[in-house]
Amino acid sequence: MIHWCGTGLSAIPGLRRLIEAGHEVTVWNRTEAKAREAVGDLTDAIRVFEPEALAAELGAGDVVVSMLPADWHAPLAEMAIGKGAHFVSSSYIAPEMRALEDKAKAAGVALVNEVGLDPGIDHLMAHDLVRAYRESPEFDEANALSFTSYCGGVPKNPNAFRYKFSWAPVGVLKALRSPSRSIRHFEELNVSRPWDALGRYDAPLDPPETFEVYPNRDSIPFISEYGFGPDWQVKDFVRGTLRLNGWAEAWKEIFAEVETADDARLAAMADELLEKNAYEEGEPDRVVLCVSLKAEKGGVPVWHKTWVMDAWGDARGNAMGRLVSIPVSLAIEAVLNREIASGVSAAPSDPKLVARFLGEVDKLAQRLTRVDEM
Repeated sequence: MIHWCGTGLSAIPGLRRLIEAGHEVTVWNRTEAKAREAVGDLTDAIRVFEPEALAAELGAGDVVVSMLPADWHAPLAEMAIGKGAHFVSSSYIAPEMRALEDKAKAAGVALVNEVGLDPGIDHLMAHDLVRAYRESPEFDEANALSFTSYCGGVPKNPNAFRYKFSWAPVGVLKALRSPSRSIRHFEELNVSRPWDALGRYDAPLDPPETFEVYPNRDSIPFISEYGFGPDWQVKDFVRGTLRLNGWAEAWKEIFAEVETADDARLAAMADELLEKNAYEEGEPDRVVLCVSLKAEKGGVPVWHKTWVMDAWGDARGNAMGRLVSIPVSLAIEAVLNREIASGVSAAPSDPKLVARFLGEVDKLAQRLTRVDEM
């Protein structure tokens, strides 16, 4: 049994895919009417989300899926462990989740996270590139490596603000106050605000396109997560966010106010931004993701490949929703098939699963290809 919690915009395509595939799914949502609007045409197994009610129905071997706000993930994962059930979410692995590693292994259950878009699809691409580089004739631990991963949701039809919102943008505003850590020119780069490290990225799209980019969160733990050897020479390593050209100029007043705004003001700003810059009904969104690995010997590139994904909303709905939730559904099936080990983990690195997942992603995007940039 799959217990899917949360039916927001980024949850629906993957949830519908599982139900349509014949999986036994119970849908839990804080508002029953919204869940029925999303999947009521496919199932009557819809419940009001209450932890006690979920715990009463949860059994060994089940899978709990959290598409709820992040503070629910660890409590639901702990509940799953207690019932001998598995857990899946698209969110980053928080310290509270990482702390459940030993309990999950002892219970023989998998707690799988970071299997959405970013994090998620970007991890799959990174694992594929590192494997391909390791297996190439050009592989040499002395090579200087540059890794970049840039992802962004942007309007398909650009507006003056260079961005549009599908839901309340408080999270976007709060992220602007988050520091980041990355590697630039063999040295650690610590940035307190994104606009302090804004750069340019020339994406190998068709036709080529230029974006504004900036590092986000802490990139450095992913050096080992992606299988880089301890002796590899890392010149650049950045996981970041991609925005349309002109974004920083359009947002400069937002940057200035975000610095000192309290939670109440952030909420008010979010409401104002959503009113002025929301997607219209049926208007297509767009997602661009580029993950690149380049190796240099003596300053000369010897190996350089980039995964490029370009997707936009169409008759199937918005691109963001399907690219977040359908990978989640693939991870759930892998857990049910016992293809993912017990313990806390992110998107799989196993080549067979990487190939399978990316094969499914290929059906979701208008363009997905691995470009040889040599």
